[in-house]
Amino acid sequence: MDALNRWAFPFILTLLAVALWQSSAFQEIAAGVALFLFGMLSLEKGFKALSGGVLQQWLQRSTDRIWKSLSVGVVTTTLMQSSSLVSVLSISFISAGLIPLAAGLGIVFGANLGTTTGAWLIAVFGLKIKLSAYALPLLVFGIALQFQHRRRWQNIGHILTGIGFIFFGIHLMKQGFSAYESLLMLDGIDSQQWLSRLLFVAVGILATVIMQSSHATLVLILTALSNGQIDYEAALAVAIGANVGTTITALIGAMGANNAGRQLAAGHLLFNLVTGLLALLLLPWLLALTEWLAQWLGLPADSDTLKLALFHTLFNLLGVVLMTPWIHRLASLLQRWIVAKEADIKRPRYLNEAALASPASALHVSQRETLRLYRFCRDTMIHALGWRSSDFRLQHSLINAAEVSDAEQQHQHLQQAYEHRLKPVYSAIVEFLIQARSHAGIAQEEQLRRVRSAGFHLLEAIKGVKHLLDNLTHYLHQGPVAMTASYQSLRTQIAATLTLLDQALEKHDSDDLQLLLQRQHLQLQRFNDDFDQQLELLIQQRQINAAMATSLMTDKSYCLHVCKRLLMAVEFLSLPATTGDPDWSLNDEDYRQLARDGQEER
Repeated sequence: MDALNRWAFPFILTLLAVALWQSSAFQEIAAGVALFLFGMLSLEKGFKALSGGVLQQWLQRSTDRIWKSLSVGVVTTTLMQSSSLVSVLSISFISAGLIPLAAGLGIVFGANLGTTTGAWLIAVFGLKIKLSAYALPLLVFGIALQFQHRRRWQNIGHILTGIGFIFFGIHLMKQGFSAYESLLMLDGIDSQQWLSRLLFVAVGILATVIMQSSHATLVLILTALSNGQIDYEAALAVAIGANVGTTITALIGAMGANNAGRQLAAGHLLFNLVTGLLALLLLPWLLALTEWLAQWLGLPADSDTLKLALFHTLFNLLGVVLMTPWIHRLASLLQRWIVAKEADIKRPRYLNEAALASPASALHVSQRETLRLYRFCRDTMIHALGWRSSDFRLQHSLINAAEVSDAEQQHQHLQQAYEHRLKPVYSAIVEFLIQARSHAGIAQEEQLRRVRSAGFHLLEAIKGVKHLLDNLTHYLHQGPVAMTASYQSLRTQIAATLTLLDQALEKHDSDDLQLLLQRQHLQLQRFNDDFDQQLELLIQQRQINAAMATSLMTDKSYCLHVCKRLLMAVEFLSLPATTGDPDWSLNDEDYRQLARDGQEER
């Protein structure tokens, strides 16, 4: 694809430069298309930012019923006049796992129907009203608002500027077509022949692929039709091609998506191909139905532009009616046809470029990937401390399980896991979060920062285990019985913290999770106090010497460092953002509770 762009793009620019040099009328049309596309981008940017996540929440919530998915696709595309934005957001949510594939297909099908309203707006108003009279004031107010400091006013400015450029672009295209009667040179081709119809469909596909906007193609068709450069049936065939061409945008958006995003893009492509093929095969009957409905609606007999908008709506509605009952079966087929490649543990599983289109999706996939990093870290710690993962998960005799083996071997395994498994995934998370934060709002940016902090604390916990290993491995195999028991208690404390965190991550209520984490922190404080008392007792009874006591004090700090880092990682990852970082300080009531718990345990 990149190689094609490197060769095709300069070639297209060269042809465009020659055409612009040769014809002043073509300059007006090309400038009109450029302004129209720029207006669409500005309008899309303004709506996306101004929604403040409302659009994304609406899309995400419309998943329990197919008719809701269809309705949201129709309404959002009608309001924003951008099926591309709705398609890209749908791919983003699918890639993040926020909505199921069937719901995503419903949204995309509805977006196809919603995009037909653009043809109606242009046919009813755009070709009959002098839009330039409205374009200039909109541009003036839009640019003025963009210089304001408040983001809301800036976003409204983007919307007004977008509408202004769209209006001005349509005005320039109308002037260009009226000044250059023979530009398209398609009016002499017999549109009754099948080969000619296929040619017109290809023209619609090519124009939409080049401009990446079916709206721009429809404006060209409608203006050409109103000025007589193309006949009515040829315009219908070009409109069919424009509909098929919109799938290229979805396919491009799916290139950075995961397997689920590619499945949705394939479903979008299949819908448009089936709809376009049916419209082409049923063209004579659709023409008759269009004429009958035009008469019933009271449209003028010579209103070909309005009939084109009506035809565009009819064949998209036909596709929705025929394919909606098969959405769930289509989703199952796509999931069987497009199968994910075997995951590489060194690479992120959930992060993908498509999720960056929505801050909500970016946050969701980064949280899932960091949870995956937590599981990697947990298994690495369990192995380093001498347990098998299966025994650990089943709570099989944590104290008397397999002993830690040779220190050098354990260090080597831990370092390999850090370098080849943990660090690459964490680096990918950091890179992804940096990109996501550049498009996020203040609240979402804080959540993304917390996810990054969670990953940092996990890797710091791994480093703490690495420091603990030397003495732990030595004294679990040799040395005084008191030292072996002390290091066994350090080892067990980390295991108990990991076990509790596994349970905490299964809780869905944030209050219950907060309480569980606070209790575990209090337990760590009690463990610290009890360990210090036991250490003093061992020294007094001369069961250990001063050097051993120093080693125990240092390694106790490493143990607490590991446990606290793990607690902070889960807190940052699972709890909503508050006014600041977690406050684990103890008050008098906390200490009284610790004393009561300690007495009960004794």
